[in-house]
Amino acid sequence: MAPPAVPDLLISAFVFVFGAIIGSFLNVCIHRVPLKISVVHPPSRCPQCKKNIAFYDNLPMLSWLLLKGRCRNCGLKIPGRYPLVELYSALLALCVYFKYGLTLETPIYFFFIAALLVVTFIDIDHRIIPNVITLPGIPLCFLATFLLPRISWVDALIGIMAGGGSLWLVGFIYKLISGKEGMGGGDVKLLAMMGALIGWQGVLFTIFIASLAGSITGVAIMLRHGKSMKMAVPFGPFLALGGISYVLAGTELIRWYFRGM
Repeated sequence: MAPPAVPDLLISAFVFVFGAIIGSFLNVCIHRVPLKISVVHPPSRCPQCKKNIAFYDNLPMLSWLLLKGRCRNCGLKIPGRYPLVELYSALLALCVYFKYGLTLETPIYFFFIAALLVVTFIDIDHRIIPNVITLPGIPLCFLATFLLPRISWVDALIGIMAGGGSLWLVGFIYKLISGKEGMGGGDVKLLAMMGALIGWQGVLFTIFIASLAGSITGVAIMLRHGKSMKMAVPFGPFLALGGISYVLAGTELIRWYFRGM
């Protein structure tokens, strides 16, 4: 196989760097959105010494490595998750570019995945999925489908109803049987937002992947902590995993599965 052409390498490098820069902004959103703080003002600063972080100390991944994971001014330890989010964002940007190329689909799907990354880490930290992401996300994702060749607005509309309606129904039935809340409203709105962009087929795929990953994680937690251990495991990250998987490889995996039957 011939090596990639120089322009391809330059574009790939640009996409990686761009994804990392967006990842740095996603870290701001993950921290500030649950606290209802503006994501654009004030500038990033150390929570301990309150010094504004200089631009050369805010380079995605690189600054964390150069500073050895500590604030330049006071030495406060900077969580390793910050460069990891930036790396995830950069790699996912590359994955989207490799699949969709220089088309309008690439930025649309990447920013969709970026929103899912923010939702994932906020749900892990706070057990919430902010309305400020999902409620505007539903109409924005629906409008975006008019720019995408792989999904019709009809499929998107059905996806909204199938995504939100299916989880709402599961939660309603669970509450009737157990008398307890089984599915948070945030999960319902999240899957409705996802259905708006990936359609009802993507919703079915997402639910399958999320349920499988959630079940495996639940079993692992039970084995580690004992069967009597009751832990609330957020479902949002598993839904995000399913949605990202569908965007990157869903149709290929579905074709592979049915060919093997």
